[in-house]
Amino acid sequence: MAYTEEELKKELETKEYAYGFYTDIESDTFPKGLSEEIVVAISRKKEEPQWMTDWRLEAYRAWQQMEEPEWANVHYTKPNFQDISYYSAPNKKPKYNSIDEVDPELLDTFKRLGISLDEQKKTSRGSGRYRDGLRVCGDDLQKNPSGERHYFLLHLRGDQRTP
Repeated sequence: MAYTEEELKKELETKEYAYGFYTDIESDTFPKGLSEEIVVAISRKKEEPQWMTDWRLEAYRAWQQMEEPEWANVHYTKPNFQDISYYSAPNKKPKYNSIDEVDPELLDTFKRLGISLDEQKKTSRGSGRYRDGLRVCGDDLQKNPSGERHYFLLHLRGDQRTP
């Protein structure tokens, strides 16, 4: 059966998710939209140094000046960038002394994902935290904000040398 774009959109909006599972975890999610205020709020939320906030703002301003290219024979609805939430992360979790203290729903999720008990213990203690693709420097951004800038910028260029 051939769908029109509108018919497909309507079906996807009303159809139950059928390709996996859902775990209800409390999250801190920013409202939809992108502005300098949101960019600064994201940086503050991540406890980043000022140079990183400035770098994000510079990138945001450059993005605002860009024009989307017109591709030959590619037709699609342009994305509404103000209809996206740009930050969502699980609420801070407590550190557990034992795997027995971890929420059983979270343990069930680990099990369904095939995560070993050893990895579950590490993740539940908070030692395996990854927040997003910009975690290049990890928690070192907070510990050593000035020294990490050089490493971060080298990494963005693809330079694997240690500064």
